[in-house]
Formats: sequence, C-alpha cells, structure tokens
Amino acid sequence: MAPNRPDRRTFLRTAVIAPGVAVAGAATPALAAPAVTSSLPDIVWRLQSSFPASLETIHGSAEAMARTIAALTGGRFRIEIETPGHLAPGAETLDAVRNGAIQAHQTCSYYYMDLDPAFAIGTALPFGMNARMQDAWITDGGGQHLLDTFYANYDLVSFVVGNTGAQMGGWFRREIRSLPEIAGMKMRIAGVGGTVLARLGVEPQQIAPEGIYAALADGTIDAAEWGGPYEDEKFGFYKVAPYYYYPGWWEGGPSVHLLVNRPAFEALPELYKVALRTAAGQASHEMLARYDVRNNTAIRSLIDKGVQLRPFPTDLLEATYKASFELYAELAAEHPRFKAIYEPWKLFRDQIYQSFRVAEFSFESFGFAQQAKGL
Repeated sequence: MAPNRPDRRTFLRTAVIAPGVAVAGAATPALAAPAVTSSLPDIVWRLQSSFPASLETIHGSAEAMARTIAALTGGRFRIEIETPGHLAPGAETLDAVRNGAIQAHQTCSYYYMDLDPAFAIGTALPFGMNARMQDAWITDGGGQHLLDTFYANYDLVSFVVGNTGAQMGGWFRREIRSLPEIAGMKMRIAGVGGTVLARLGVEPQQIAPEGIYAALADGTIDAAEWGGPYEDEKFGFYKVAPYYYYPGWWEGGPSVHLLVNRPAFEALPELYKVALRTAAGQASHEMLARYDVRNNTAIRSLIDKGVQLRPFPTDLLEATYKASFELYAELAAEHPRFKAIYEPWKLFRDQIYQSFRVAEFSFESFGFAQQAKGL
C-alpha cells in the first residue's frame, strides 16, 4: 500500500459517553466510562491519517481508537481525525507531528524509509513475519523497545493500531511463468519490495492509488500491487489486469502505526496515556479481524468475476528472497540505526519460524490439504 491523496475530511469529535454506554462499532462488551475527576483537563488532539475514509477498514481503526479513548476518559480526551493532506501535505505529515503542529499520524512507518531505512522495519520487511509473529515481536519480543529507542531520535512515540495480514502480490496484465520474464517490467510498487525487485530488472513506478487503474488500463505499467482482495476489488483492477499473484512477500504481516509527538504524549495525564495504549490495542485487534472477514468474501467474489489466481514462480521467490537479505546486510553495514533493530529482529524471526513450523505449520498444512480434497 501507499498513502492516498485527500478525498474528503473526516471529523470525529466524541461527546462525553455516559457510564455503561457501548462504544459504536466495538466488537467487545460495553465500555463503561470511568469516574473522571473534574481536575483532569479537556484535551483535543489532531490526527492526520495516510488513508482516505473510503478505505474504511484501515482508516476506521483510527476512528475506533478515538471513540474508545473518549469512552475511557469520559470525553475529556478527544482526537479529531483528518484525511490525507488536510492538515499537512502527505509527505510532510511526519514533520508536522515532530514539530508539534499536529499531535498524531496514522500511517505505515515504511513510507518514511527515505529518512532512514530503519523506518521500514516497524511495518514490514520482505520475507519478514506474518501478523501473529509481528505482533509477538512488538508486544512481547522486544520490538517495541527497539522501535521506541529509534523513534526517540525523531521525538516520536509509536503505537500499533492495526495489521492487514498477508497481502497479495498484485495484478499483472500477463502471466509470469519464470524469473526472467519480469526483466524490464514496469510495476507500481513502493518501499523495500520495489528496491528488491529493481535488483532483478523490474522498473518500480510510484503512482498514487487513484492513478493505478488508468496506468494498468493503458499499458503505462505492466503490473501493480496495492493490498488485499477487499480493497483491490473496490479499485477494479481485475477489469484490466486479470492475473492476481500471491503472496505479497514484501508484506507478510504489515503493522499500521500511530506516530505521536513525544512531548504531547508525555504531557498527558497518566489515565489518558493508559487510555491511548488500550484503545490502540483494541483497534489493532479489530482491524486484522475485519480484513480477514472481508478478504475471505472478496477473493471469492473476484474468482467469480474471472480473476486468475497465480502463485509466484518458485525461481522468482527464491531470487527475491536472496536479494532481500543481501539488501538487509548492506543496509545494516551502512546504517547503525537499521542494524540496531534488524539484528535482534532477524534473530527473533528465525527462531519463531522454527517454532511455528512445529505445531502451527503442521496443523494448517494438514487441514488445508484435507479441505482441498473436499474432506
């Protein structure tokens, strides 16, 4: 995925919620507003999302978080949500948070890897971890501490507010049967995945989401990636590029982050800090569940429309895997901050791959095989 341009302004200002009133859209039992003392201040933050309101699953996690925060603080801590470009130009949003012009930014951290490649790790690296592994690393595997240490250099604090799960590999105008066939191909792809593919002869193209369909339709590009079946179907890519490849090896379990101005966070009363952490965790849980449900329905719809599902050729996956880890070694040698996160990340990733192969992989592989037989 990549940031969109502004389409409309979303304004969320939640009023005081009475004790016992359910939070709209929450999948959990009703949250009761605590007894907030009158000594606590009324605080309003402004948040700019990288995602338009039309992408209601990912954008909606920011709205869900804001509702929960308001509920937990009796409406005294509120967050106003703005769409891309409303408060600051998209590429300048992080600077606006750092200098305190706005307090928060919902985004994928790898959008800012040009500042430092270490920004990429918090969201996803090619051939990294799936959503469960990523959550384990950040929540209880030391990842949050590493990210906090890195973000302190930019006066930021980070919170995970979602994950899309493993994404698809994108839409192709023609079938790809082997690695040599991608040479010279023009593909809309951003981030580290584009860097890896460029090493194998692909020409990465940076195109805003609203321009992808037209570029595929007129042959300006040969392929494009965006996200998963639910959102890809909305864009209509299947009408002009019938081959839908998988997996999106560059985003096996990408985290969506809330990047917050550190002084603004540190100035919050402790109750508000706890509310923010709690709300972020709840929003993250709900986003992944909603993507799983919606993608399950959408991929069936796409097949009914004639979409041709294709796995990436094995030689292509092997080549991109090798190129990815060669790139990481180079980045670690050149960028100390990348190295400081990457090396423990890689160790955790290798170890959790081993443990998941024992029970998780065995359980899933057998069950998938039996279901495919119709049993």
